[in-house]
Amino acid sequence: MKMTTKSLLTSALLACGLILSLGAVTTLAAGPGQRPMPVVSVIEVAAQPLTLTTELSGRTAPYLVAEVRPQVGGILQQRLFTEGSEVKQGELLYQIDPATFQAAYASANAVLARAEANLVPTRNKAERYRELVEVKAVSQQEYDDAVAAKLLAEADLAAARAALESARIHLAYTGVKAPISGNIGRSSMTTGALVTANQAQALATIQQLDPIYVDVTQSSSDLLQLKRGIASGVLKGAGDGAATVTLQLEDGTPYPLEGTMKFSEVTVDQTTGSVTLRCLFPNPDGLLLPGMFVRTRIAAGSNDQAILIPQRAVTRDQAGKALVMVVDNEEKVAARPIDVLRTVGDNWLVSSGLAIGDRVIMEGTQKARPGTAVKVIPFAAEAQASNN
Repeated sequence: MKMTTKSLLTSALLACGLILSLGAVTTLAAGPGQRPMPVVSVIEVAAQPLTLTTELSGRTAPYLVAEVRPQVGGILQQRLFTEGSEVKQGELLYQIDPATFQAAYASANAVLARAEANLVPTRNKAERYRELVEVKAVSQQEYDDAVAAKLLAEADLAAARAALESARIHLAYTGVKAPISGNIGRSSMTTGALVTANQAQALATIQQLDPIYVDVTQSSSDLLQLKRGIASGVLKGAGDGAATVTLQLEDGTPYPLEGTMKFSEVTVDQTTGSVTLRCLFPNPDGLLLPGMFVRTRIAAGSNDQAILIPQRAVTRDQAGKALVMVVDNEEKVAARPIDVLRTVGDNWLVSSGLAIGDRVIMEGTQKARPGTAVKVIPFAAEAQASNN
C-alpha cells in the first residue's frame, strides 16, 4: 500500500513538469504579447478603356410633318392619291372645282388688255405735248395734264398685271399639291365636300419618316454629372452632336441601324426636371413609325485610361466622403479619400484619389485598421463569385 501511494505521487509530479515545459515552449514560439499578422486580399489599380453609355427611353417622331389644307374655297372634284401611300413634293393630291377661278382669271386678263390699250394714246399724247410746250404751242397746264394721264395709265396697267397674277395664283390653288415628300395618311374629306381657304381641319397629313427622330428625356442632374466629368478631363466628349446611339424596339429586339444625337434641349422641363435629347435614325424600310416607344443607348463619353473600383471596396466617412483602404509601400493599411463620378455596372468610376498600381483592400478590413502592418494576398474574384 505504501509503495502504491509513492508511485502515484511520483507520476503526478512528472505530469506537472511536462505541462510546464510545454507551456514554456508555446510562449517562446508565439512571442510575448504578439498576435498573428492580419491577412488582407487586394486588387491592383489598373487603367482600362471605357465608353460611357446612358440608357434612356423615348418615342419616335417624324422628321417632317405637313398638314394639307386648301388655300381657296370650293367643291372637291377629285382625290388623286391612295391613302397610306408615299407621295412626292409637288404631287397633285386634290382638285377643287376651278370654274369660278378660271372666270376670274379671264376677267383679269381682259382688264390687263384694256389697260395696255389705254396706255398707248396717253403715252403718245404726253410725248407730243412735251415738244409743243417747248415752242409754246400748248400751255404748261395742258402738258402737265397729259403727263399725269400717262402716269395714271401706267399705274392702271401695273394694277391690272397684279390682279391677273393674283387670279392665276388662285386658279393654281385649286390643285392642292403635296408640300413635302413622305407618307400620306387618311383623307378627312371625300369628293363633293365643300372646303374653305385655310380651314382648321386638315385634308390629310404627310409625314417624312426616313430619317426619323427619336426624342428621349434625361434628368438634368445626370446631364450635369456628365458635363462635369467632361470638363474635369475624366471623360472625353463624343463630339458636337455626333454621339453614337443604338436603339431597342418595344418588343426587345435591337434596331439594326445606328443613329446620332443631334442636339439637347436648352431648357429644363419644370414639371419633370428632365431635358429632351433628339436623336436621328435612318429608316429606309419604314420599320419605325411615329409614336413608337423605344429605348436608346447613347455613347455619352469615353476615357482611354479610366480607373474602375468595385463598389464593395468603397465606404463613406461621417461627412459622406468616399474612401478606400489601401496598402502602402511599408505594407501598412492607409485610408485614401477618393472622388467618384458615377457607377458603371458593379464599379465606381474614380475621378481622383487613386493612381495606377495602388493596392486597394477588398477583404480583411475588419482586422486591419489604418497603420496596421498586414500580409497581402491577391483578391480571388472568381472564387468569391463562385462562393456567392
